[in-house]
Amino acid sequence: MTDSYFPQHGDSGYRTTAYDLELDYRPHTGRLSGRARISAVAERQLSEVALDLGPFRINRVLVDGGRPARYTHRDDKLRVRPARPLRAGAAFTVEVRYTGVPRPVRTRDWGDLGWEQLEEGALVASQPTGARSWFPCNDRPDDKARYRIAVTAPTPYTVVANGGLTSRTISASTTTWVYEQSAPMASYLATVQIGPYELVDVAHAGRVPQPAAVPRSLLNRFERDFARQPQMMTAFTDLFGPYPFDDYAVVVVDEELDVPVEAQGLSIFGANHLDGRRGSERLVAHELAHQWFGNSLTVADWRDIWLNEGFAKYAEWLWSEVSGGPSAAAIAAKSRARLALMRQDIRIAHPGQRRLFDARVYERGGLTLHALRTVIGHAAFVSLLREWTTTHRHGVVRTEEFIALAQRHSAHPLDGLFRMWLYDEKLPALPQPRR
Repeated sequence: MTDSYFPQHGDSGYRTTAYDLELDYRPHTGRLSGRARISAVAERQLSEVALDLGPFRINRVLVDGGRPARYTHRDDKLRVRPARPLRAGAAFTVEVRYTGVPRPVRTRDWGDLGWEQLEEGALVASQPTGARSWFPCNDRPDDKARYRIAVTAPTPYTVVANGGLTSRTISASTTTWVYEQSAPMASYLATVQIGPYELVDVAHAGRVPQPAAVPRSLLNRFERDFARQPQMMTAFTDLFGPYPFDDYAVVVVDEELDVPVEAQGLSIFGANHLDGRRGSERLVAHELAHQWFGNSLTVADWRDIWLNEGFAKYAEWLWSEVSGGPSAAAIAAKSRARLALMRQDIRIAHPGQRRLFDARVYERGGLTLHALRTVIGHAAFVSLLREWTTTHRHGVVRTEEFIALAQRHSAHPLDGLFRMWLYDEKLPALPQPRR
């Protein structure tokens, strides 16, 4: 199946199993040279393999390491023709060598997506369809693969990418950083961050390493603003189940960002999210929660975006509650009051492409979960979330699956609750706790 909102992206004729990316980046010119080796399995007989890739110069394309393959490249689609059709079930590789200056994907509703050149380095934030701005990929959220990302950059720069740092090789003027993400990952969650960062660790007593890359001038603020991240990790592990990856990294870019951005195993914040007073702590909680909801459990179709954003929004409220701030119920009441003043013309289980990141998807998604928690009780709610994250760990999810699982954790019918909150436009009243 193709994604209902972005049917022109990706190719359902195959599924990827691994990406091996070798990139050489020159920050002062913005030039990127890449070699991408994509391993995949044909879902049906294929005479053509389509990859999403922006306007780079293609130097060579190989299929299964053989002679150069025929291809066309236009309208951000690289269409590769193997020498003979690939049979259904066949494993194959496509290798693409390409060069150029990455251009972000410009959108009317969400700004620029993908690779963005900074004054010092680069930032990558691809959600939902910006991955093609820097590597050839099957750009659909339900196609997840493991990644190896090697980046060569001038030695003064630090490079952070998904997964664990497996090697760092210094030459005369450049350093090659190699990261490996073994957990399956959607293409939009792949990222590279390049800049003059200091590598530090968030002090923690848990089992999950929490490295960070931060500009030297912001280190003092960072230490204050992220001091409670380890406690968040503990609280969310209790609520959502084990942390799904080997580590959790944070990158702070020395520029302002409208909102922080999650990638798999790491999150990216702007300098404006650091004030030395924990003024953006709810966003720290939000991005951490995405490691469970969005990254380990990835939506099978973008129409189900509330499964990412509603859950991360409610995690903000849960963190407030467990850390001594206002209760989730108090925050929910204020949230509903705000939503009641807005237009009621959105169904958050199917918001439409242009409204993927509408604030109402976040807020009403959080309210849906609070209503569910109120009806089934806190213990059943936590049991539900832990089973949800365990059953679908490193997989893809749909709204219908969550509704079915929630019903198994409830002694009361939930059809009406989910219909009102997810599928009706009119804003319902919050349920009252059962006595």
